[in-house]
Amino acid sequence: MTSTSSVRVRFAPSPTGYFHLGGARTALYNYLFARHEGGKFILRVEDTDRTRYHPEAIPDLLSSLRWLGIWWDEGPEIGGSYGPYYQSDRLALYQEYAQQLIDKGLAYRCYCSAARLASLREGQRGQGGAAGYDRHCRHLTAGQIADYEAQGIRPVVRLAVPLEGETSFDDLLRGRITVQNEQLDDLVLLKSDGFPTYHLAVVVDDHSMAITHVIRGDEWLSSTPKHVLMYDAFGWEMPVHAHLPVILDPSGKGKLSKRKKKTADGQELLTYIHEFRDEGYLPEALFNFLALVGWSYDAEREFFGRDELIRLFDLSRVSKSPGAFSYDKLEYMNGSYIRSLGQNDLAGRLLPLLKADGIDADFDSVLAFVPHIQERLKVLTDAAEWIDFAYVEEIDYDPQELLQKKLTPAHASTLLAACAAALAVLAPFGEGEIEAALRGLAETSGLKAREFFGAVRVAVTGKRVAPPLFGALAILGQQRSVARLREAVRRLEALL
Repeated sequence: MTSTSSVRVRFAPSPTGYFHLGGARTALYNYLFARHEGGKFILRVEDTDRTRYHPEAIPDLLSSLRWLGIWWDEGPEIGGSYGPYYQSDRLALYQEYAQQLIDKGLAYRCYCSAARLASLREGQRGQGGAAGYDRHCRHLTAGQIADYEAQGIRPVVRLAVPLEGETSFDDLLRGRITVQNEQLDDLVLLKSDGFPTYHLAVVVDDHSMAITHVIRGDEWLSSTPKHVLMYDAFGWEMPVHAHLPVILDPSGKGKLSKRKKKTADGQELLTYIHEFRDEGYLPEALFNFLALVGWSYDAEREFFGRDELIRLFDLSRVSKSPGAFSYDKLEYMNGSYIRSLGQNDLAGRLLPLLKADGIDADFDSVLAFVPHIQERLKVLTDAAEWIDFAYVEEIDYDPQELLQKKLTPAHASTLLAACAAALAVLAPFGEGEIEAALRGLAETSGLKAREFFGAVRVAVTGKRVAPPLFGALAILGQQRSVARLREAVRRLEALL
């Protein structure tokens, strides 16, 4: 194990789409490991696949990492001693190292056309054999190479994989892994356009950036023997590797997809980090929850602060088996985190989401609502449906909703008119004074308090379920509360 003072890990996504849960979990484990070991967390963008490049991917990646609180020590917008940190800015380096392997006889130029390779694959499928390149160009003569070059064919560069023997490596999570070299293909290292494949770029960059530990998803496990051969070919020491298990969907039966999937009731599952942010999840909650999808400290603990996770995180506690992503558990944890926030903090987080939802709220009024709704929120965006009535001039509801049990339109009209009259002269218009006045009216109404207050609640909020009535009236204010009660009376008279 490398000394803790020199640990360097990297998260190296390809900008082919929005930043998703699987990538975030990988980034998080790298970040926690680096911080635990007192090392460095490097962000590197592997943008050499230009055919799948997504122009919004990098801004989304950077903003999502920052939102989660996964801060990089080196990388885009920060720099560092091992840059550039975009692979597209490092092309000359890959071409130089590919030439080194050719000069050593450990790689070769391949001039096979796309048509020939397609025909080769088709034939292999027809024969039921293993697919793979047939090494047609591995031993070309100088004359054959000259003929191809004269035709202007732009070759790829392939690794000359040993034809015999075996390749082994140790994985921190999975132990010793050995494959027979005859099972490995002569993989492409450099494409005909001069851009590297993942395999060349990742080995060159991890070595050039002094990466000591590679912590990545187990979809790259089958590629690692090829990378071992490349490290050997260059004469470099290979970093320690740990391949993380996949994240399963909530059913536990399949891998959590990067693409949109729907639940049985037709709801789309969130997969991108910016969606969780926009839907009102707290970064602290998602940070905590993602850490537990594949890692655990003990069988009981669920809630960990950021500093605590850094202190406790150890790769030896990462499961070898996939873990399911439970949206229900995340929602439960998010609600717990919301309830733990200070009132000013919660109001500050609610305000931009309310505005994004088209609600022209202000900080002071949102802060006034917080004590009444904080216990009820599972996600921050829940707040809109609780308090939107306070930010519109008119509320829309069916007048029949005013007719609580045993109430006729005439009776309800009389009661709400009495409420309007009582509240119109109330001073001061505080929560305690409102409660005293309305409870007095409820006692003489002939109704149960719940039924009486239910009619008042619909009249002033347009909802059967709303924040506690007396607090809602106080926040709404005397003038608007009285006006809405009188409007309710007018609507009831239309039913007479």
